[in-house]
Amino acid sequence: MEHARRWSWVGVLVVGLALFWLVRRATLHTDNPNLIPSLILLGAAVIPVTFVAFIAGRRIAYGVSGGTLALTALIGGVIGVVTAGVLEFDTLHDLGMLPMVAVGLIEESAKLIAPLALVFFLKPRRPADGLLIGVASGAGFATLETMGYGFVELIRSNGSISALDDVLFLRGVLSPAAHMAWTGLTAAALWYAAERGWQTSAVLRFVGVFAVAVALHATWDSLANTVAYLILAIISLGLLGVTTHRASVESRSTLLSPIAREKHA
Repeated sequence: MEHARRWSWVGVLVVGLALFWLVRRATLHTDNPNLIPSLILLGAAVIPVTFVAFIAGRRIAYGVSGGTLALTALIGGVIGVVTAGVLEFDTLHDLGMLPMVAVGLIEESAKLIAPLALVFFLKPRRPADGLLIGVASGAGFATLETMGYGFVELIRSNGSISALDDVLFLRGVLSPAAHMAWTGLTAAALWYAAERGWQTSAVLRFVGVFAVAVALHATWDSLANTVAYLILAIISLGLLGVTTHRASVESRSTLLSPIAREKHA
């Protein structure tokens, strides 16, 4: 069972890519525009869903169900995209410009709305749960945002499927190292603060992690360089990997502590 969960992401990826290929072939063969929404949805969602399955398959004791993750991705993604879109529009309207720091601050805050609501309802509160919920919220946001970019590119290119493929591929591959990693980090820190009873040190830790996520986001948006993206991706995924490992160690120690107490009793 543990082995199947650990490698379930491979099945998700294979099935997702197969479905995308089938819809793409049917679209090119029939020139049926009714298939375009399905093509964009699958192209935007396959990598984010696969990455959620990958994180869920790590050796960490999670307490959240698959249904909770699905709702987080859906509701968190919609609320995040709508909130970010409105705030960015209003800021652009008021200032006449939109600094990249403002974009990072708005979007990272918007993606935390669903995790922030859940942290007060889900118990026990474990950083591992926050990590997974944050990744799911980031996945929903990334999927919807990629769908929007894909649709716009399709219009600009006069219906070019190749141009759409480029957008879906690039944004899909980068999404784990961007929205999903950043929100996973901040949500894990949020859950840690809640687990510690909102102690000042834990809250300051969350604020620091959030500031790092905003800085990474702003830097990412400010640069249009493949090497820079690669460096930022390594940093983001590296931080997420360290956080995941720490959550794994903490969850194992939590599970073993009752056994240890019984031995000493």
